[in-house]
Amino acid sequence: MTRVRLLWALALVVAACTGSDAGVSTTTMVVATTTTSTVPVTTTTTTIPTYPLSGRIIDPHGSPVVRASVLAGDVAASTGSDGWFALETTAPGPLTATKPGWTDVEIAWDGTAAFVQGMIRPTKVRGLHVGAKAAGDDAMYDYLLGLADETAVNTLVLDTKQEGGKVLYDTAVVGAHEIGAVEVWYDPVQRIAQAREHGLYTITRVVVFEDSFRVRAHPEEKLAGPWVDPLAETAWDYNIALAVEACDLGFDEIQFDYVRFPSGQTGRASGQLNLTQEERVGAIEGFLAKARDALRPKGCAVSADIFAIVVATPDDQGIGQRPEELSRQLDAISPMVYPSHYAPGWLGFPDPNDHPYAVTADAIEDALPRLDEGTMLRPWLQGFWWSNSQIRSSIQAAEDRDVGWILWNAASNFDRAALPSDDEVTG
Repeated sequence: MTRVRLLWALALVVAACTGSDAGVSTTTMVVATTTTSTVPVTTTTTTIPTYPLSGRIIDPHGSPVVRASVLAGDVAASTGSDGWFALETTAPGPLTATKPGWTDVEIAWDGTAAFVQGMIRPTKVRGLHVGAKAAGDDAMYDYLLGLADETAVNTLVLDTKQEGGKVLYDTAVVGAHEIGAVEVWYDPVQRIAQAREHGLYTITRVVVFEDSFRVRAHPEEKLAGPWVDPLAETAWDYNIALAVEACDLGFDEIQFDYVRFPSGQTGRASGQLNLTQEERVGAIEGFLAKARDALRPKGCAVSADIFAIVVATPDDQGIGQRPEELSRQLDAISPMVYPSHYAPGWLGFPDPNDHPYAVTADAIEDALPRLDEGTMLRPWLQGFWWSNSQIRSSIQAAEDRDVGWILWNAASNFDRAALPSDDEVTG
């Protein structure tokens, strides 16, 4: 008797074909049976349909949303500059469109349509700054949560690395401990959890290049005074490590502050003006690009603060900030619009601080056309040295221009009367 040994081989043959269902292609599976005897070869063919799909993701104004992720089962695609995407899957079903800092949307798809369109909305931030003392004090933090419950506030911005380079929580980034930068004020995981219980979006502010702890420990990175040289990539890595940790701790967004060269006398003495504008801006954009690449895969939005003056002037003002280049790397950008800081004569006003609506409106209108497509504008607004009515006037200028806003007050002293209620804002 001849001993027969069976050997099974599996081969996949992909054949493009057109059928009665629009946009459906097929994958053909051929199973072959072979033997060492003269038994004839038999084949079994199984056809697996595949579904090519293209589509477009837009915002509420009908404009394309750039860099949005579209997920169909375990297949993912990303939108280009025109908001379009393309993918192919073997199982039709609902799609999910997401982008950090935007509200997710589910798009129904049963496989019959070859094109779909979905709309996602940016998270319109209406936020309050939470400084170290407020984050570390239960009563103060509860007060801020209560303000959010009673008003249109939907976001808290907590510092994790503040001016001067101090790190305000017990970080696992060893380098922060080695340079003596850690001073524990609060537990970010606890504060994030409390904010989520109130339905709030959470941002952390990470001060980057103004860092006296870093320059003392690493004089080779020093530019001038307490400023780290923005060309020092070892300092980039330190700040990005803190940002990645903050994202892992649960913050929804990482916001970089002091992401610039120094201004004023320190800037004039530092030698930075010997660099070209392209070199200065390139250093800042390079840092943000590297940070973005580290943070986006983790699902955190990336934003940065800039001087308000750079949205009103064509150059970088010697500090390496221009909204055109920086916004290419960001989900949101926040010019710091504080009328008290504007020089007499701005917009023809003897004292710009007396004109919160006009100064705020002008800065927003200057900034909007200069941002990269898909990047949100979200100014920091003055929450100090003003009456409640003046603060509300500045907020109204942002609301009238359909942008979000964050109120800055270093001590987090905010009055309920300064804040609009849900029914007083749009969208």
